[in-house]
Amino acid sequence: MNYSIFAPSDSRKYLRMAVAAFFFVQGLSFAAWASRIPDIKNMLHLTEGGLGTVLLALPIGLMASLPISGWMVTKYGSRKMVLIGAILYATTLMFIGFVSRTEQLVIALFAFGLWGNLTNIAINTQAVAVEQVYGKSIMASFHGLWSLAGFVSAMIGSFFISVHVPPQFHFVIIAIAAFAIIFTAYKHTMADSDRNEGESQPMFVKPDLDLLTLGLIGFCAMVCEGAMFDWSGVYFQEIVQVPSSMTTLGYVAFMGTMTGGRFAGDWLANRLGRMKMLQISGALMGTGLAIAVLFPYLVPATFGFLLVGFGVSSVVPLVYSAAGRSTSMSAGMALAAVSSISFIGFLIGPPLIGIVAQFADLRWSFAIVGVLASLTAFLSTKAKLIR
Repeated sequence: MNYSIFAPSDSRKYLRMAVAAFFFVQGLSFAAWASRIPDIKNMLHLTEGGLGTVLLALPIGLMASLPISGWMVTKYGSRKMVLIGAILYATTLMFIGFVSRTEQLVIALFAFGLWGNLTNIAINTQAVAVEQVYGKSIMASFHGLWSLAGFVSAMIGSFFISVHVPPQFHFVIIAIAAFAIIFTAYKHTMADSDRNEGESQPMFVKPDLDLLTLGLIGFCAMVCEGAMFDWSGVYFQEIVQVPSSMTTLGYVAFMGTMTGGRFAGDWLANRLGRMKMLQISGALMGTGLAIAVLFPYLVPATFGFLLVGFGVSSVVPLVYSAAGRSTSMSAGMALAAVSSISFIGFLIGPPLIGIVAQFADLRWSFAIVGVLASLTAFLSTKAKLIR
């Protein structure tokens, strides 16, 4: 897809800031919801099992949108879709705060996943276009802003909880802030080529071998990412056997280096090359998990999780950037295809760990994840779009 700057006065800096703002809005909104899950659980009198079932609505909504998000971005343009998706995403966040019944929460979370993925595909398509304007890798910094926004929003959530602000008011405040950012940033986003709008676009396009390879790289990395999000605390509790006050140490270590790694990732990718960066990322993930598995003690396990965070940080941004350069289909369709394959890893990673741990041991589960994560180094040599 070709792109043109919609207003002559817009510089590369404003284009980049506008796209970054939408990544920030997504991270801000998602973390606001995540920070109040315990309060909403208590408000609706949900059991742990009931909450787990309800939470499935969000990834189901995300998966439901995967086949159509790329088509909509291609047909109607990433600029229109990022505006519509971001507005609906923030609006749905407000509705979540006002639910009073379980079925209402299920519907709201399904919609939250739906609009979240539409916005994700559209804004990553915009990011690919801005990256082409710059002529160098800048994708990781966009994803870094998502992580930073998540951290900021989590801190805001903790403050609101401490002063007893109910979720509905919390979410309204975040939504208002999101709307202010959206309407300020939108005028500086990248305009799509008019060539594709209004044309008949196939909704389903089979990805070629290069895109499938990129999807597998993303799959392996997101198995690791999903495992760290959901199981790092359990690993420190059951295997490392730290005091209860330190069970989140591994997660904090992972998140800290993942966020920092994304801001450093572009600088490293531009100097080392994308393929070398992915090879290093795979090696860091595999080595970090190997250290945590072989030496399940506080210091080495924490160090291992730090390495995993650095390793995970740049994989998805680099994979999305490469997908956006596909010549076999539009950027939106290519991103949707790669995102679909990658996100399956994020979904099956945590259950896979639980199943293996049930029959063997949690260390075996993390060892298997480490092997999969290491495969990103090998697969990166097979993806022509990475070079």
